[in-house]
Amino acid sequence: MIQQQLNEDLLYCENIIKKHSKSFYFAFSGLPAEKRYAVYAIYAFCRLADDSVDENPIAAVKSAAINQLRHELDLFSRHEERDHPLWRALRHVFNTFEMDIQPFYDQLTGQEMDIDFSSPKTLQQLEEYSYYVAGSVGLMLLPIIATESHQHLKKTAVDLGIAMQITNILRDIGEDFHEKNRIYLPEMERLRFGYGEEKLNQYLIDESFINLWEHLAVRAETLYDIFSNHLMNYDDDSKAPLMTAATVYREILNVVRENQYDCLTKRNFVAKERLEQMRV
Repeated sequence: MIQQQLNEDLLYCENIIKKHSKSFYFAFSGLPAEKRYAVYAIYAFCRLADDSVDENPIAAVKSAAINQLRHELDLFSRHEERDHPLWRALRHVFNTFEMDIQPFYDQLTGQEMDIDFSSPKTLQQLEEYSYYVAGSVGLMLLPIIATESHQHLKKTAVDLGIAMQITNILRDIGEDFHEKNRIYLPEMERLRFGYGEEKLNQYLIDESFINLWEHLAVRAETLYDIFSNHLMNYDDDSKAPLMTAATVYREILNVVRENQYDCLTKRNFVAKERLEQMRV
């Protein structure tokens, strides 16, 4: 009966990642069962945090939702968690792996940064934001994919998360601006390359936009390379799925390039046939 309940809870989390992130699901489905279901549970938590902000139109409601989730995380930290599939699945993860709860709190801090949003001034500020919303995910996953050496690999896990978040930002520039009224491109970098908000409002893809976009893309690619150089230190059964995840996300940048940098009006994604060719 207990095992049946656990199976149902883990399936609940799997259905969330299957629905919301085909690329993540594709990459991490190659892990052994215990590890992949742990990844799915962590993804479900992050999805809940993200939806708490993006699915509520009113700032006060967003803040209340994040505060409620933080309260539930507090309960979880005291082993008093809600009787809910997500929290039961996460308890199994924490019982199985040497988990650290702080990155879960950091994730909520990142979501709060989107509630009272202001564009980052510098690339450093963008990377700080990217740590909270994505580098924290790398730290959540680390004890699962580097069971013996996770204490020594924190920077590389954060690097991969930041690279993925910058990739997301470069993919979603138009959507973020026109649907969410957010500009994640750092203000100083926009000034440096001469791409002002008025150009973004006109959906203008010119030389200044391409140079700005490539400047950030190269930074993401540098972080992907740094991570790849440390892949050998991760668990043997996790290396291929991790490399697949990094490769698939990195490929999004090439898709944008192939589409003439149109990330202002077009949704860029790696096609299913291409994904299959990229599985490591």
